[in-house]
Amino acid sequence: MAFRSKLLLIGATIFILLNSPIRAQNFFKHDSLFIDQKPLKIRLNYSNNYLNKNTNDSTLMKTKLIFKQENKNKEIDVSLRARGNFRRKHCYFTPVKIKIKRRDASNTIFSDNRTLKLVLPCKNERDKNDNILKEFIAYKIYEIISPFYFKTRRLEINYTDQKRKNQKNFNLIGFFIEDDDKVAKRFDSKIIKRKISPLAMDDFNSVNLSFFNFLIGNTDFSSAHQHNGKLLFYEKKIISIPYDFDLTGWVKPKYGLGITNRLGYSFEERNYIGFKREKSIYSKVRNHYLTLKEKILKTVELYEPEFEYKKSYNLMMNYLGEFYEILENDNLYNSLIISKAK
Repeated sequence: MAFRSKLLLIGATIFILLNSPIRAQNFFKHDSLFIDQKPLKIRLNYSNNYLNKNTNDSTLMKTKLIFKQENKNKEIDVSLRARGNFRRKHCYFTPVKIKIKRRDASNTIFSDNRTLKLVLPCKNERDKNDNILKEFIAYKIYEIISPFYFKTRRLEINYTDQKRKNQKNFNLIGFFIEDDDKVAKRFDSKIIKRKISPLAMDDFNSVNLSFFNFLIGNTDFSSAHQHNGKLLFYEKKIISIPYDFDLTGWVKPKYGLGITNRLGYSFEERNYIGFKREKSIYSKVRNHYLTLKEKILKTVELYEPEFEYKKSYNLMMNYLGEFYEILENDNLYNSLIISKAK
């Protein structure tokens, strides 16, 4: 009886631990940055011009990151470098890669995410925050569609741009993207960095991704050249994981109007980009999206109150509706998707 009582006590203790705040600290402490999906408030102060002109893979600039943790402000040292090609040339706000030393990240929400991508609006224009929100939502849709995705965390950013003679303050919406190595670690796999033929990639995941790119109107993507995507080698399968969804019909930013991609497509167009596979794969993926329709719609609808402009939200929802009109109509589906596969 004493032994049985001990077992019951141990079981009760485990139950309490798993269903209490301690759970977040002990069982999920290594993912505390992304497990909480409430927007994280942060403050940054640096020269955007210096970042863009003087940083690269080997040259970083130092600053302070101030953020909220347990309702208290915390400050840590971070190193920044500019990232991206198109946005560095065309945008006011340069996209950032953040690196944090282990000792600085210790006992913070960054303890197991010490390398991150920081996505910012492109230009300081009227709908900049709505554009970022639409791009963020695209990541959330992909989380529903595929288990292979980059984790993200929305941010409310107080940014001070240090200029030569003065400084300028901005209140921005942005988000963090987890590092490539963290994705590989999560799946006990590895990132492939060499060129791979698209036909060598896993059939279902390849078509699944092509449908997603068609959904958001993304033609600025290449699995073979690893442009805006990373290749994961998982259980003897090669799986492409996408990122950077701003130059799409889904977001349709003003800075993308009139620009064409490497295939000659306008970023405003919705075109199916993918290679021919067995018909059964297409049917499986089509049914996959149809089954997830309500879940995707409800997920997107949750963000309606977050938009500054109702028009931005409505355009996005209409774009999603048009995708499902195509998917649910055999003639449109065959002419705009099946017949376009290379």
